[in-house]
Amino acid sequence: MSIHKTYAVFGLGRYGLSVAKELSASGAEVLAVDISQELVNDAIDEIPICKCADVTDPDVIRQLGISNIDTVIIAMAGNLEASVMAVTLCKEAGVETVIAKCASEMHRKILSRVGADIVVFPESESGTRLAKNLLSSGFIDIIELSENMSMIELDVKDEWAGKNLLQLDLRKKYSLNVVAIKQNNDVTINVDPQKQLEKNMKLIVIANTAKLNKLK
Repeated sequence: MSIHKTYAVFGLGRYGLSVAKELSASGAEVLAVDISQELVNDAIDEIPICKCADVTDPDVIRQLGISNIDTVIIAMAGNLEASVMAVTLCKEAGVETVIAKCASEMHRKILSRVGADIVVFPESESGTRLAKNLLSSGFIDIIELSENMSMIELDVKDEWAGKNLLQLDLRKKYSLNVVAIKQNNDVTINVDPQKQLEKNMKLIVIANTAKLNKLK
């Protein structure tokens, strides 16, 4: 996923608002929706396209043009019924990726069964982190270590396969420090710089946040 995709955020509580703000601030096209006019009014200064609407209504989903959205984030964990309906309507509309916030393990199972592609727990996934994951093409996970440094899990690119870390010199080219290599369920911490990389490997690296765009 990336800045070039379109996003919708349903629910403008603290979590949903942080997702929408991060996406919008990064230049992505974002539609933010909440049933509360007050929350919409509070968000509209930072998120240009805000609508007050009931996303459990099929007619509203059609009117909002959700079928043209690439990724919908449903941030209404406090209302399971509304979340289930929103997930169902989005998938029926043909949305490629539906991400739903849940309140419990049971809710996670329910939302997954009705079609949510990804279900997140708010206590372990900040909205800002989710947005950065969405915007970071090829980055499987991002953990902010400081304002300038992050740890990410990165797929081995096609052009890297068959080469070793010495040949690639990722530190010089991309300011990446490889701390581990993950293959299947095995994680190797003592990385051999002369070992050839394979396409099914993932690199766990420390990266300068400002230079991550070089990898896109």
